[in-house]
Amino acid sequence: MSLVDYVDERSGRRYPLDPLRWCGDDGAPLTVEALPGITREQVDTAMRSLWRYRAALPGELRPISLGEGCTPLVERPWRGHDTRFKLEWFSPTGSFKDRGSSVMLSALAQAGVREVLEDSSGNGGSSVSAYAAAAGIAATILAPESTSPAKILQSRAYGATVDLVPGTRDDTAAEALRRSGETTYASHNWHPFFLQGTKTLAYELWEDFGFTVPDTVVTVAGAGSIVLGLDLGFGELLAAGAITKRPRLLVAQPANCAPIDAAFRAGAEHAVPTEFAPTIAEGTAIREPVRLPEVLAALRRSGGATVAIAEDEIARAARELPRVGLYAEPTSATAAAAVDLFRAAGVLAPGETTAVILTGSGLKAATTMSTLI
Repeated sequence: MSLVDYVDERSGRRYPLDPLRWCGDDGAPLTVEALPGITREQVDTAMRSLWRYRAALPGELRPISLGEGCTPLVERPWRGHDTRFKLEWFSPTGSFKDRGSSVMLSALAQAGVREVLEDSSGNGGSSVSAYAAAAGIAATILAPESTSPAKILQSRAYGATVDLVPGTRDDTAAEALRRSGETTYASHNWHPFFLQGTKTLAYELWEDFGFTVPDTVVTVAGAGSIVLGLDLGFGELLAAGAITKRPRLLVAQPANCAPIDAAFRAGAEHAVPTEFAPTIAEGTAIREPVRLPEVLAALRRSGGATVAIAEDEIARAARELPRVGLYAEPTSATAAAAVDLFRAAGVLAPGETTAVILTGSGLKAATTMSTLI
């Protein structure tokens, strides 16, 4: 048994920390067990990337890095209020997914993997493609036929093979599962090491706020990897005594595809019946999040909340953000659109400190943005 294990949070079963394993024997998602966290003295300030927090990561990984992390936290006026936005599109491929890809591909490369399979609505695929290229690993990316052309082009530019799958994002995920036995499945939704990279967002916000944390963090969610990463990171910081409380996690989803919001509002621990329709926030179009029970538990652990955003409100936010200098894709703009609704509901109170995560650049969705601006 390794010093650190994978844990199936649903059954409590443990597995050795093997980067080639991405799920339990029964098909359940796995998580790296909670690590002890770090203090500010353990931040490697000489590293200008998320690897400044490598003391918080499992094992002795040799980094596959393109300079991911250390993204700006900027204060901009937003609908009458000064708002702090975390600009994750400063990541090398233009989205927050680079955090998870860097750590996941580092672990897989160190394990001797030479080819990987990933399924994505776009940003995850282009991110895995970039880090696979940096590691000298061949990548095959499965994506829905409706994926933004810019994201498909980006993946192919890195040398990945891109196979477009008819149907929904969930059809693409199902096709990936069918192929997962043929090669190494490097799924950003399934692989536990991806969440280890995503959790560095919590550590970075902690450093951004002067080694404390904001009262709330507002983010968009599709599969919920940001929610889970923040939960892991803030939980570890709490365990280390580096912070005294968790920020509340406030999650936005498009009303046309909001399984997390529906289950949370119903007080459920699993999916509940809900209706789905196409959404311009393509990165969130996941009807069956793999880790839905874990996302719901993380939200409740933080005292968080959810909201569903209408398509016209997402479009309005995507148009208005550039007017304050922030060019976010519609998926990302969903979080900004949620701020007003959370304020109106009293969930965001005056005087509280809040970080709004903008996950991806508007350049990633040029075709959709051209219809909105």
